[in-house]
Amino acid sequence: MAALAQKKQSDPGVQGPGQDVYLKAAAAYLAGMMQNPAKVLEHQVAYWGKTMKHYVEAQQALLKDGSAPADSGPKDKRFSNPLWDSNPAFNYLKQQYLLNAEAVQTAVGDLETIEPIDKQRVAYFTKQIVDMLSPTNFLGTNPDALEKALETDGASLVKGLENLVADIEANNGEFGVTLADPEAFTVGQNIATTPGSVVFRNRLFELIQYKPTTETVYQTPLLIFPPWINKFYVLDMKPSNSLIKWIVEQGYSLFVVSWVNPDASYADVGMDDYIREGFLTAMAEVRRITGEPQINAIGYCIAGTTLSLTLSHLQRAGDKSVKSATFFTTLTDFSDPGEVGVFLTDDFVDGIERQSQVDGMLSRTFMSRTFSYLRSNELIYAPAIKSYMMGETPPAFDLLYWNGDGTNLPCKMAIEYLRGLCQDDGLAKSTFEVFGKKVSLGDIKIPVCAIACETDHIAPWKASFNGFKQMGSKDKTFILSQSGHIAGIVNPPSKGKYGHYIKAGPVEGAPADWFEGASFHQGSWWPRWGDWLAAQSGGQIPARQPGDSVRPILAAAPGSYVLAKPND
Repeated sequence: MAALAQKKQSDPGVQGPGQDVYLKAAAAYLAGMMQNPAKVLEHQVAYWGKTMKHYVEAQQALLKDGSAPADSGPKDKRFSNPLWDSNPAFNYLKQQYLLNAEAVQTAVGDLETIEPIDKQRVAYFTKQIVDMLSPTNFLGTNPDALEKALETDGASLVKGLENLVADIEANNGEFGVTLADPEAFTVGQNIATTPGSVVFRNRLFELIQYKPTTETVYQTPLLIFPPWINKFYVLDMKPSNSLIKWIVEQGYSLFVVSWVNPDASYADVGMDDYIREGFLTAMAEVRRITGEPQINAIGYCIAGTTLSLTLSHLQRAGDKSVKSATFFTTLTDFSDPGEVGVFLTDDFVDGIERQSQVDGMLSRTFMSRTFSYLRSNELIYAPAIKSYMMGETPPAFDLLYWNGDGTNLPCKMAIEYLRGLCQDDGLAKSTFEVFGKKVSLGDIKIPVCAIACETDHIAPWKASFNGFKQMGSKDKTFILSQSGHIAGIVNPPSKGKYGHYIKAGPVEGAPADWFEGASFHQGSWWPRWGDWLAAQSGGQIPARQPGDSVRPILAAAPGSYVLAKPND
């Protein structure tokens, strides 16, 4: 109770969808009943027929030999315990839940008198409710948790309660399950360990220059802009899967931006500030440090979107300081943002705006929770069951540790991004302004490469493709990696895990047509992109070492900004 008492009051708009979602769903269902009652009746008869058949089969099996009826449905990893198949009670509960879930989702899927975006939202939030009500999520109907409680004489339940209280305390009264052992990793000690130095710092970022490991490097330096929604070390976890380490080993003078973790004092920092004090300043510092007139740039996720804005601005200003650009899982066309779109309607964005104006920032808690609900079974319910019901310590998993090490967003920037880019699709429509002037994807003329991920639920690859093809460059390369938003990017060649798709010729037409003509290649996309980047990077020169008399080393990598955790 003391832990829960820490919870701050928040705007209802950030807690869930507006009531209009449910009203529209109910109205559409009633309209369906009036316009096509036979269809509704068919649903009901089918559901009750399956339910009755299941009940009879369960009774017959129980009376025959005390067993459970065979389950002919598809396997669901939530129900992996053998008792879900062999125990009559658990089996009946599981099969009836799956029948109920199918009936509800079929009814939603057949709604007709409802707008597509509303139907998408109804389907999404209906699935959230269905997933939440799974019998695995309740102690009394979870055989794994009950078995563990018996084995440990209840100690697992005591430890689980301790884990729950610890998580509530750590999140200031909010519910947020810890995904990885917080004691297993220390940034700069066993993750984010690639040698480098902070060579510049302002209020928005620290600039890290990495120590070369080759005698010579490519002439054109490379600058990575990671998303400021999360921390940069996702690209530098363990040495075995560090993209940063791999790039250095390929012979590049590599610089990486480490963004500040803002607090309420950053409330008035907007997109223009991130472009001016972040992107343009970092580019200028890299050119000054290396003495080169041009750089190559990489933008990841939101930083890729902002890099697009920056490149359009530079083109209109006649500035040729960026030689080529690479975009990792980047959305520039938000006309169809995929699953994330259910959170981009006014009920949510209005609530975020009101709450952010009160707090001066968009708290990492709200963002983390939103992204977790896109994969609720994997990122909320399964970890909660293991931690709270079974009393297990979270795994020592570096990627999940990073996932929980979130950042805040400045109020002004967050709202400009959500309103102007996500809701209004301002970049693709050429209505978004940078420094008071409209920018356009067509203004981007330099060679560009995009890496999208096949199962990305944050930046769907088809949406990424649709934005990328609108860029004005005549030299465009599109690579589609297997896996999702993070695993598809952090995909080292040494693992031999995920392959990728490429297609020769212009990047144009529908995404499905591109995919139809693309060829699959086993192995990581890193070497293929490395060949593309090498062609943009000039000849070899003696390796550059961090630090000089004008810009002395300020700190060792990973710097101080990545360690800061301001209060929410």
